[in-house]
Formats: sequence, C-alpha cells, structure tokens
Amino acid sequence: MSGLKKYIIIGSVLIAAYLLAQYFKPKPTNWSPTYLAEDKIPFGTYILRQRITDVLPGTEVKTVKAAVYNNLKERPTGKSNYFIIGSTVTVDKLDYQQMVNYMEAGNHILIAAYQIRGVLADTLKLEITSDFNFQSKRKYPINFVNPNLKRELDYYFDKGISDQYFNELDTSKAIVLGKKQNAKSNFIQYKFGKGSLMILPNPQLLTNYSLLREDGADYAAKIFSYLPKAETLLWDEHYTRKTGNDSSVLRVLFKYEQLRWAYYIALLSLIVFVLYEIKRRQRIIPVIERPKNSSVEFVNVVGRVYYQQRNNRDIAEKKITYLLEYIR
Repeated sequence: MSGLKKYIIIGSVLIAAYLLAQYFKPKPTNWSPTYLAEDKIPFGTYILRQRITDVLPGTEVKTVKAAVYNNLKERPTGKSNYFIIGSTVTVDKLDYQQMVNYMEAGNHILIAAYQIRGVLADTLKLEITSDFNFQSKRKYPINFVNPNLKRELDYYFDKGISDQYFNELDTSKAIVLGKKQNAKSNFIQYKFGKGSLMILPNPQLLTNYSLLREDGADYAAKIFSYLPKAETLLWDEHYTRKTGNDSSVLRVLFKYEQLRWAYYIALLSLIVFVLYEIKRRQRIIPVIERPKNSSVEFVNVVGRVYYQQRNNRDIAEKKITYLLEYIR
C-alpha cells in the first residue's frame, strides 16, 4: 500500500468516526425564539399552527411573508383576520395606514410581540416593559378581564414567559382585555371602525413551550377567541423571516439535522473520491535526459577504421577531392 493511499484511508476513517460521534451525541435543546410555524422547538409555533382551527373552525389559514402593506393590499375578498407574531414588530407609515383601512372595513388584527416600534407605537403611545429579574424565581399571575373568560385561579407561567406588560397606555382609546398582578395590563384592544387591533406583549405564551401545558393551551385558546369568525386567517411571517434566505437550498439543508448530516457525508465522499481518482488517473512523467554529444566518438571510430585499413591512396584522393571542392 502506497504512503498516500494509506493516509487517505486513515483520514477517511477518522473523519467518519468523528461524524458518527457528532451525530449520535445527545442533542441540546434549541431555545431560540423563532416563532416559526414549522419549528417544533420550545419557542416555535408548530402546535399553534396545527391546532388553531380548533378555536377558529372553518377558517382557512394562509401564510404571508411580505410587508404588511403588500399583504393587506392584496388580501383575499371577504372577512379575514390578521395575525403577527415575533420578537419585534416595526410598523411604518404605509403599513399603519393599510392596517387602519383593513380594520375599518370590519377586519381584525392580533399582534403578539415583545416590542412594538414605528408609527404604530408612536400613534397609540405604547410603552412595553418587563418585571423579569434574573435573581428572582417569582412567577407573576395573569388573567383575563372578561368575566366569561376570567379563570377563578390565575394563570402562572415560568419566569420570563409572561413578564411583559404595558407601562403606558392611552386609556381613552385602549380597552384592557387581560391583566397581571398589580393591575398591569398585558393584553389590550383598540377599536378601528368596524374592526379592532389586539396586542399581546408576551409572544411566548403562544409557543410550543406554553401550549404543551393545559393552562397554556387554555390561555392561548381564549386569546384567539377574541377574533371573530372569518373566512381567512392571514398568518404573517414577515417579522420572523427577516433575512430573505428562507427558500435557499443551504438554509433548508442546515435547518434539518438529517439533511445537514447527509450533506456532510456527501461532501466527505466527494473529497475521498477525488483524491482516489487523482491517484489512479495521474500519469507518471518520464525523466528526459539531455542529448549526449557523440561527435568526438564518431570521429574516433572513423579514424580507427581508416587506420585499420591502411589505404593511404584512398585517403589522399579524398583529401584532394575535399580541397578542390573548397577551392571551387
């Protein structure tokens, strides 16, 4: 076995062993708050997307990924509701005006986000804050205001899940739908013509992590019960897919672990194949030696031939011929 081939085999075995060890090692939980409908991680919204029609029967859920202005401008005919979830929702002037037109026509919008920015926050004078404290293990109770939805025992969620609330509100316009301890509002509504805007500053209450609990599922169901019956629910993913690379092949490959490992194995196999093919197909370059000058040897051989023949007359005649040729 040649040296190069031996090193290739050893390297391939080591890399394969490393990949297998990485594949079978315990997987850490991904706590990233993606809020994506296909994500089954704690802070994805897979369960909500699959079960939302239990609360809104007969409603078609349609995913939209463009800006709010474009989504509402090209919305389907008939009554619909609009749902936005994300860490931060920024609404500019065009988006806000289109939202107002949409709601005044009798449609409703539900926003679940930690931060509301832009024209929407400025116009409604929204300021969101939190009771979250790293050192405290205290859980703050929350509940609904409506007697038909309010539970006798408050809802308690893990620290950080329901800590957000509205620090400042325009009480002349805002309708409080839910509160936490000390009468802090954590779910509000604004009327716009025949429609309304509802804002929940704790989006993690609608994620897989919360909905796996009976209390969490009950709370989320009551949140969506405020949306009236409509033909369509527009599920906005614009604020959870900001990079614009969601349809790229590599993003899909690296998002799912099975595809990611298949990609690594295919890449490794390609590298090994190329190395073997280079070794097998490469020709050996021959060594080309410099031509030898054999003129002196030739003269010596001819001289020895004439010396052995000892035909002086023939030699003299040749010399005379060469001399005459030179003179002419």
